[in-house]
Amino acid sequence: MMKLTLLILTLICWLLSFGCHLLWYLHMFQLNGYKPKVQLRWLKDNFLPAVVGRNLAAILTLPLLFLGIPGQILSCLLLLLSAWLGRPKPKQAKKPLVYTARIKRLLVTCGVLTALCLLTVILCRNITAVWALLLPVFHCAGGLVVLLGNLINRPIEKAINRWYVEDAKKLLRSMPRLKVVGITGSYGKTSVKFFLHKLLSARYNVLMTPESYNTPMGVVKTIRQSLRATHEIFLCEMGARNVGDIKEICDIVSPDCGIITSVGPQHLESFHTVDNVIRTKFELRDALPQDGTIFLNWDNGSIRSQTPGRPAVTYGIENPDSDYFAYDITVSAAGSAFKMKAEGKEYAFSTRLIGSHNVLNIAGAIACAHTLGVPMEDLVRQVKLLESVPHRLQLIRGRSAIIIDDAYNSNPSGARAALETLSAFEGVKILVTPGMVELGAKQAELNRVFGSQAASVCDYVALVGEKQTEPILQGLLDAGYPRERIFVEHDLKAALKSVENIRTGGVQKIVLLENDLPDNF
Repeated sequence: MMKLTLLILTLICWLLSFGCHLLWYLHMFQLNGYKPKVQLRWLKDNFLPAVVGRNLAAILTLPLLFLGIPGQILSCLLLLLSAWLGRPKPKQAKKPLVYTARIKRLLVTCGVLTALCLLTVILCRNITAVWALLLPVFHCAGGLVVLLGNLINRPIEKAINRWYVEDAKKLLRSMPRLKVVGITGSYGKTSVKFFLHKLLSARYNVLMTPESYNTPMGVVKTIRQSLRATHEIFLCEMGARNVGDIKEICDIVSPDCGIITSVGPQHLESFHTVDNVIRTKFELRDALPQDGTIFLNWDNGSIRSQTPGRPAVTYGIENPDSDYFAYDITVSAAGSAFKMKAEGKEYAFSTRLIGSHNVLNIAGAIACAHTLGVPMEDLVRQVKLLESVPHRLQLIRGRSAIIIDDAYNSNPSGARAALETLSAFEGVKILVTPGMVELGAKQAELNRVFGSQAASVCDYVALVGEKQTEPILQGLLDAGYPRERIFVEHDLKAALKSVENIRTGGVQKIVLLENDLPDNF
């Protein structure tokens, strides 16, 4: 009786542990865009912490179950500890698991697979031996259980998504006067979208995809939930990690015009080459009607190298040949100012936003809004009202420091622009960063260059993650940066504590937060 009771208790403890860790694997799958190949690569790259480390307690139960009652009791305690350590911590997550309908369906399928595993154990004659072997193995395979569940659900998910997509297309077809503006780029697309929404709102009723909703189903969700008959313009942000991703969104929304904000070495782990990035971003151009206008960042060499293939309007802050050229740019802690000519007149713009990178994105928004019929006089007023996009050179004034929050998805161009912005401030300049990711084979080299660039601007540097930031540290040291002014911490909280402890003799600290890695890094 005691043996049976302990086996049942061990089973309950195992279920608690496995369930907690399964939710974590589901969370990572969601962060990896529900893409099996990306998830498999992530499991491979994070094998020790994600597979061995998370399942160590379950692995240790294997020999303990053969040690009689004391071993089984110890197994229960280990599994309870594993459940406690692996429990969901939504308050600590940067982007918690969202219990979407898809996640709920996947949970049910994974539950059925788990039940089949337990049934196999119960029906075996030598229950202890099978239990000791099968349950730890199944526990370790939690990441693969999620992928198997996704494979089983795939026909259902495809059918559901197909219905949602067709419903979204039907809604768009019912509004023939709606103008759809596609916005894509390696970086800058979310900022341009927010700025353009503000500028166009001076004259039109505008809907935009919220936050960073830039996947096919994110776009479909926006259309089905938010598009109204009164909307005149739909701003559709288009993200991509693989060739064909932009085309997939364009096939849904059929854009009338488009903006390509940039092309650079972003997401090279999945794109592999910059040429693939260029080809993917220009899928937006290829999807436009023959008379559809494409707006191009003319400062970007990769964009200039391509044939527009459609009526093109260019913008920039470095290339005077741009149709909408921002010049006489001044940047300070109070904001930015610049001039621009249009229709034979010169217009002076000012904004509370900081940094030349923001000026470039504003120039792109002005080019599109003016082409779509908003007078320049109205745009001058609207630019003054622009607000920072969260975590994109967002200025936060604290009691003891000024924070430049540029924590969203850092890239080489954006990181360089953020350092230029930091250099415009008076005070003790401090960089806090975990470096840049998803840059493929060039990641170490680009982070090393970032370190050398930071050496010429920053008074102190706080690096987040010892292994991740090795190339930045090397770049700093190669540039002759003093080692005693570099802090290497294991997480952001510790890095900010180091920044807090820096004594400046009353001089104000200017802290640049450059990038913040998501939970799956």
